[in-house]
Amino acid sequence: MPQPAPLRIGLLEDQPLFREMLQHLLGSVPGLRVSPAADCAQALTGWNARELDVVLLDVELPDGSGLDVGRELQRTNPELGIVLLSAIDRSRVLLELDESERARWSYLSKRSSTSASTLVRALRATAAGRCVVDPSVIAGKGARAGSRLASLSERQRQVLDLLAEGLTNQAIATQLGIALNSVSNHVNAIYAQLDIDREQLNPRVAAVRILLEESV
Repeated sequence: MPQPAPLRIGLLEDQPLFREMLQHLLGSVPGLRVSPAADCAQALTGWNARELDVVLLDVELPDGSGLDVGRELQRTNPELGIVLLSAIDRSRVLLELDESERARWSYLSKRSSTSASTLVRALRATAAGRCVVDPSVIAGKGARAGSRLASLSERQRQVLDLLAEGLTNQAIATQLGIALNSVSNHVNAIYAQLDIDREQLNPRVAAVRILLEESV
């Protein structure tokens, strides 16, 4: 039986120790192939975006921004997943993206990206077209009074938070100990409460965006 193709990852991080740590962490996971870069120029000149599935980009770099690098790479490969990374909470940078850019963009905090399970799950989910927000950013956030987010039930908010972590419906069902059909019903109810058209291209991305916009 043929082996699945490796997940091809570009890693852009200017701090040598942290870059080496992430490269070692990812390189130790079977099925991942990592191409590191130390700055924006090296990433843009050294990588072929068509030969990558997902990139992990530091937000703030000495010679530019990971956000700008991600946009440039996606112009060459629109299917490329982009995971932004920073030491402080910069998750709202995702809100700067135009509607046409929002799919396949995620955000991780350096505080939890050293967890192999969190990091690899986020990279795989983003490469598959989902939007992921770091669990440490979501945890403990409340809904702005009078917002659409505030209208969700406690269970619906649990499901939305797990959607934002990049979990599939099946993974959410397993984590919450409920039936898969129940998760699907909750997701549909969330879309209705947040006034999201289920027929639009990326309803999950729209839901995650509202979670970021209307959280306090």
